[in-house]
Amino acid sequence: MPEQIVAFMPLIIVLVVFYFFIIRPQQKQRKQRMEMLDSLRKGDKIVTIGGIHGTLTDIKEDTIRLKVGDNVELKMSREAIGYKKE
Repeated sequence: MPEQIVAFMPLIIVLVVFYFFIIRPQQKQRKQRMEMLDSLRKGDKIVTIGGIHGTLTDIKEDTIRLKVGDNVELKMSREAIGYKKE
């Protein structure tokens, strides 16, 4: 019986390492992104994943309106937000 446990130890170690180096950091990044998206307010300056800079004028459940120039607003998916400018 102990030999069977020893035989599975390398597999268990690989799974633990895989979790801490790949899965856990992705979960942390996903959580930070969701917090950033939830903290957005009208007037915040953002950059989209396509590189468009603008100011939020409207925020809904799945979409946003982004003012990119005088009399120019774009309707986009919330997932298109890359990051919030400070």
